[in-house]
Amino acid sequence: MTPTGSASSAVEAGWLAAGIPTDLVSETLQAYAEAKRRFFLGDFMPNAIEGGRFTEAVLRILEWDAKGHPTALGDSKFKADQVIKQLESIATATDSIRLHIPRALRVIYAIRNKRDTGHLTDGIDPNIQDATLVIAVMDWVMAELVRLYHSASPAEAQALIEELVTREVPMIEVFNGKPRILKDLRASEHVLVLLYWSGRLGVSMDALSEWVPTGMRTNLRRTVNQLHAKHMVHFEDNVVRLTMLGARHVIDKKLIRPL
Repeated sequence: MTPTGSASSAVEAGWLAAGIPTDLVSETLQAYAEAKRRFFLGDFMPNAIEGGRFTEAVLRILEWDAKGHPTALGDSKFKADQVIKQLESIATATDSIRLHIPRALRVIYAIRNKRDTGHLTDGIDPNIQDATLVIAVMDWVMAELVRLYHSASPAEAQALIEELVTREVPMIEVFNGKPRILKDLRASEHVLVLLYWSGRLGVSMDALSEWVPTGMRTNLRRTVNQLHAKHMVHFEDNVVRLTMLGARHVIDKKLIRPL
């Protein structure tokens, strides 16, 4: 799984255009995607591990920005705490690179290295709360990196950030570029979930027709028109977009959760 398809591709393209080394872009996005996938599948324990991988990749991006030469991936001499201290001392770097992002990453790293969940004696399993914190910090860092390194307009960058950190749908899997919902839903809700996953730009009717199961295609336009009449979607110029009311319906009805 990757972060929402279009958002992930846009982030990758933007970061590469900004000059961030390809291996660091790939490592960051892969670690982020894997942590999100595990979190939504309820696999909480490994999130600290993926968070550590994510931390080390992002710190190298910050090294690249502040120093011009990041530590190579796989270099055993890389020490996160040392890098964080070094970044803090670089007066020419912005506060986000020098202070804000490194300090956020330190939280993730501390959980990975110092939280010994196997030996806590209070009887309370901290895995869920730890994983929730790790994911939230990773979302914030990703949004900050988009703000720093994406050349889009402020409005486009904001839309991209919102897609990246909120449009995770754990029971959608992509095959040959097409999303498949791994859950039985009626046609209207099937469409709403696909639109929620696709993000703010919406989907053309042609693409939507390819995404839905064959049995839903004949009446797809009628389904979309009915959702438009109920203010769940906005249908104009052959493009279907989810409204705030439609998004709220998806969330309230827990349509994006696995069975």
